[in-house]
Amino acid sequence: MIDINPNGTGLPGIEQLRIIVGAVMTVGLILSVLALIISAIVWGFGANSSNPHLASRGKLGVLVSCGAAIIAGASVTLVNFFWNVGQAV
Repeated sequence: MIDINPNGTGLPGIEQLRIIVGAVMTVGLILSVLALIISAIVWGFGANSSNPHLASRGKLGVLVSCGAAIIAGASVTLVNFFWNVGQAV
């Protein structure tokens, strides 16, 4: 039976890569919040100016930005979940 686990110290630069990935996740969450704010403003302008196209674009932007925040926030948990599923196969 073969038992192989991820090695966090096997290659040089792994710790720096973890730091970079964490920073990218932070930037992704900040950009998601910015997109949510902009989309909510667009939605409000569209609703108040009786422009259904602009309002629907704002709604879509709100949904997409919330989805991006969920994916960015849950990415580590999702990868760990599928890693465990793969190990069970």
